[in-house]
Amino acid sequence: MKQPSSGTRLLQGAFILGLAAIISKIIGAFQKIPLQNLGGDGVFGIYNTVYPLYMLIITLAAAGLPLAVSKFVAEQNALGRPDESRRIIRLSSMLLGGLGMVTAILMYVSAPWVAALIGNQHVIPSIHAASLALLCVPLMTGLRGYFQGMQQMVPTAVSQVVEQTVRVTVMIVVLLWLIGQDASLEMIAAGAMLGSVAGGCAGLVVMLGFVYRHRRQERADHWSEEGALFRNLEHSQDMSQTTQTSDVSRDSGSRHMAITGEDINKVIPVEGVQARKTKRTNAEWIRTLLIYAVPVCLGSLAVPLMNLVDTFTVPRLLSGEGLDEVQTMVSFGIYNRGLPLVQLVTMLATSLSVLFIPAMAEARLKGGPEAVRQQAGMALRWFWLIGLAASAGLAVLADPINRMLYGDAAGTEALRYMALTAAGSTVSIIAAALLQGLGAVRAPAFSMLAAAGVKVLLNVMLVPALGISGAAIAGAAAYMLAAGLNVALLARLTAMRPAPGAVLAKPALVIAAMSLAALGMAWAAEVILGGLGIAATQRLAAMGMSLLGMAAGGAVFVLTAARIGLLTATELAALPKLGPRLAKLLRRLRVLR
Repeated sequence: MKQPSSGTRLLQGAFILGLAAIISKIIGAFQKIPLQNLGGDGVFGIYNTVYPLYMLIITLAAAGLPLAVSKFVAEQNALGRPDESRRIIRLSSMLLGGLGMVTAILMYVSAPWVAALIGNQHVIPSIHAASLALLCVPLMTGLRGYFQGMQQMVPTAVSQVVEQTVRVTVMIVVLLWLIGQDASLEMIAAGAMLGSVAGGCAGLVVMLGFVYRHRRQERADHWSEEGALFRNLEHSQDMSQTTQTSDVSRDSGSRHMAITGEDINKVIPVEGVQARKTKRTNAEWIRTLLIYAVPVCLGSLAVPLMNLVDTFTVPRLLSGEGLDEVQTMVSFGIYNRGLPLVQLVTMLATSLSVLFIPAMAEARLKGGPEAVRQQAGMALRWFWLIGLAASAGLAVLADPINRMLYGDAAGTEALRYMALTAAGSTVSIIAAALLQGLGAVRAPAFSMLAAAGVKVLLNVMLVPALGISGAAIAGAAAYMLAAGLNVALLARLTAMRPAPGAVLAKPALVIAAMSLAALGMAWAAEVILGGLGIAATQRLAAMGMSLLGMAAGGAVFVLTAARIGLLTATELAALPKLGPRLAKLLRRLRVLR
């Protein structure tokens, strides 16, 4: 059977991981909606206070080493040293298991101190629950890195989906049970956090199953190779005896067919003296893994730190305005209502951003500066439009969307302001991927760190005056700063000079038309449903207004963007499956140039 090429395996792996990432992130984003619906805003607030802290600890414990494992396993396999690959995963598993245990103990023991920093004692049980996940998750990520190093993406994809599915299922079951037991808010939130523990354990079990299966296959392949070698040796000996008894073997031109030591090495490659010298000791491997992992880990901390800013500032600032601890958590939960919606947009950007890193590298090597500028310009223009459309659509439909998902209109103003973070975060993510494709791997992390600093300052300035709306405004401004810094550096590196009309004027026209269409359709739906006796405050009416408004806004967005040339026929045709059909339809409507 013909084996797929390395490029084909890479594309297959990218597709598998991309699909799994999208599925798992959709599950993860929407799990917060039933959490709020079942537990209420108080539970939602506690959960969203602790979860960023948990993600920061996970990043510290498991961000860099799995990538290091993936890199060095791939290298050792390429050198024909599977035994070294197995040694790497053994050492890294010991490191990650030990690191997970240490961080779990530290997180559990320091829960009262962290709660004092946050200014709310109700988070302690959730911190205790979240710490248990650290016993499983780091080790699971290391095993994922091992299989990725062997270009086997299915184990990672399966474990991601299983982890998220189990996490959400356990969370909902525990929530329903605790609510039925009339448990306190902090205990219900801690029960919800146990979903992360169950998900991490389930993901680890899946990865251990793949490890067991892989080891069995390795042993079967080993015995198959041993049998083939034995048969080759017997065949060579038979041929040797035959040639020795034949008259032809006494001729000077005859060849001796007995297998030699050199021939055996061709059947089973044996490392020579020089290769043995290059082998690292266990201590050297640990040092090599850590040297590679620590900078990667530090670079990965930027985004969790950005999310953690609200955890350590907003509850304390709200309590300073006279709210007690329960009221603070309720208000913080209302503030986080828009987070799952914004995450859906950033999820799309994050999932697609991995495609631009190799694309930019290839454009730089093959196409030169002009190809780089075209690639960067097209990516920024598309995701600037997507981010703006998401921000505007969520902002103008904030009231019905809030009622549809959460049952009331509490925090609608804050949701509108939080919607504006979609534009900045989307552009920031794509610009960061483009910079990484050009080799500027550290710049995006510094941009996010600067944005986190600005978020702290703006929270301190705005939350006392505006409450949770001030925190939402601070987030939108901070992400826009990160986007601006990344785009400015990208423009300098690629010598891009975007026209103001294409960046501001035309997008403003498209977004205005889209917003009017969404508002008009939502108003018409409200009137029609009201005539049928369904009040706008009911969830059914809110669902109709939201979905019809989004459909109308999306249609007008595509039509207007195509009409004024922000979307071209070539770009639409490049989209898989839907793109060519959409381009054909728009040509028939005479709106596509």
